[in-house]
Amino acid sequence: MYPVLFHLGRFQIHPYGLLLAISFLVGILWAVKRAERRNLDKNQVMDLSLIILICSILGSRIFYVVTHLEEFRGHWIDTFNPFQSSGEIGIAGLSMLGGVLLSLAAIIVYSSAKKLSLLRFCDVVAPSFTLGLALTRIGCFLNGCCFGKPCRLPWGMVFPPDSPAGSTLPGLKLHPTQLYSSLFDWVLLGVLLVLDRKKRFDGFIFSIFFIGYGLFRFGIDFVRYYESSVQVRVLGIALTFNQIISLSMAVVGLLVLSILGRHRRNK
Repeated sequence: MYPVLFHLGRFQIHPYGLLLAISFLVGILWAVKRAERRNLDKNQVMDLSLIILICSILGSRIFYVVTHLEEFRGHWIDTFNPFQSSGEIGIAGLSMLGGVLLSLAAIIVYSSAKKLSLLRFCDVVAPSFTLGLALTRIGCFLNGCCFGKPCRLPWGMVFPPDSPAGSTLPGLKLHPTQLYSSLFDWVLLGVLLVLDRKKRFDGFIFSIFFIGYGLFRFGIDFVRYYESSVQVRVLGIALTFNQIISLSMAVVGLLVLSILGRHRRNK
């Protein structure tokens, strides 16, 4: 566990934030390179990538706050203020799917305004998205957040008491859901790159990303720990808001893939 990699004066450099920054940098450069091969304006891709960066952080923070209202009640300024009322410096608490949703909204609006091919751009950034997820989940593991429920499996892990996992479920062996997620994201990235070797219709790669990530995230959340405040019951089954969003992503991906595939066959 390395919740703090090193200090710069009063500022702490956390592995999650560092890997998030690296994933954005590498992802943007990779997206620009991929855009050139697909006849997209690399300047527009760069501009939109920077917008996605901002929207990812804002969306992740807003979604976390909305699903943890009691944590911020009475000190709403902590929502975006890096100087927290607790005396800590930095913003802790992000929900990744919120960033994905706000980023998608930004992609749609920007693409429409600039007449940028929406489906082609989504195919360009899908591998970058997946790479970012794979890297940041490693940061989650080092930080001890986004942890799983108690388990008796040989690879179950006891997290240090000063980590989010260890302080919430002290002394218990937990599913290392961060590592499960990172491993799956690396596999999904490989699948996308293999499929991308053959010329496909625009929207194919991003649809596969939506389907694969949506289904996996829906499943992994059954063994991931969540507070009761972010759970709802659907047909008698306890689901998290993230699972509802993830399942919706998979359904949308399937619909888009089906519609685009049928349109191509009818040409």
